[in-house]
Amino acid sequence: MLLETLKTLCALSGPSSYEGPVRDYLQKRAEAAGAQTRIDGMGNLICVKEGLLPARKSLMLAAHMDEVGLMVKRITDDGYVKFVCLGGIDRRVLIGKPVFLGKDRVPGVIGLKAIHLTTAEEEKKVPKLEELYIDIGAKCREEAEKLTHIGDFAVFSDFITEFGQGMLKAKAIDDRVGCAVMIELMEQVLPMEVTFAFTVQEEVGTRGAMGAAFSVKPEIALILEGTTAADAPTTEAHRRVCSPGKGPVLPYMDGGTVYDPALYGLLRDLATEHDIPWQTKEYISGGTDARVIQRSREGVRVAAISAAVRYLHSPSSVAATQDLNQMELLAFHFVEAIAAGRV
Repeated sequence: MLLETLKTLCALSGPSSYEGPVRDYLQKRAEAAGAQTRIDGMGNLICVKEGLLPARKSLMLAAHMDEVGLMVKRITDDGYVKFVCLGGIDRRVLIGKPVFLGKDRVPGVIGLKAIHLTTAEEEKKVPKLEELYIDIGAKCREEAEKLTHIGDFAVFSDFITEFGQGMLKAKAIDDRVGCAVMIELMEQVLPMEVTFAFTVQEEVGTRGAMGAAFSVKPEIALILEGTTAADAPTTEAHRRVCSPGKGPVLPYMDGGTVYDPALYGLLRDLATEHDIPWQTKEYISGGTDARVIQRSREGVRVAAISAAVRYLHSPSSVAATQDLNQMELLAFHFVEAIAAGRV
């Protein structure tokens, strides 16, 4: 079941360049589904699943395994951990958040100096990253170094909950939703052979997807992603991008890619034919692995299906469960259409 797969994936730790636990889980599921798997030099998981018919076009589906996180850069004499961000994180969401450090999941909390020590001028500004620290309960550097070390990663708490009318709250919905859709598709009977690329280091510059695209050599690539919703009540209508609950997001353009017009049109047609609600981005923002896949070798035709996610890159990302199921359905129909020669 897609929702349970997504919950399992979101609970795993996998910040950029530390995707191992996520990759291990996906590889086991893929091999159980009958796919041939390999891991490339970057750490991308490449899976090939046979289908009923020979492929008319070489098709790759891609989703990134990594999530945003933190990395230890220094330990102070009094045992506090200073850090940098892995990926783009709004500093406003960090203060007071629980985190886990390293493979041993050392618990910590992100702190800031006490409010009564804050000047009137400081109260008007978002604290700089250098002013924040992770408190792991150590009394000195030596004690802290027994628990963590420079270069260790940290991730947000993995508390997951369903709430309201079909809403899901979790870290790392971007892009464990794409990974969940792909593994669920892989466990179905496919109309043609498909290569599934679970990529690494997207959050720090779409690095893994470049190697995957050169290795797989697809003619067409479909990227499955989570994208910024930005539909808070204080946001002007023309800046809201998209909204959870209104169906999969079909982008024609974002900050890194102009998507293939014919593939974009095909996705719209398929959604209409199968009564799948859909939306597009009302405000151009963000980017996906498509930007490097599209530019690999002599060029690749790219399309994308995304889930609208509120509070992206935060400990409490929110998505609508019905969008996730519709995303999987539309992706399957896209594979059917490529198998049938509609492109």
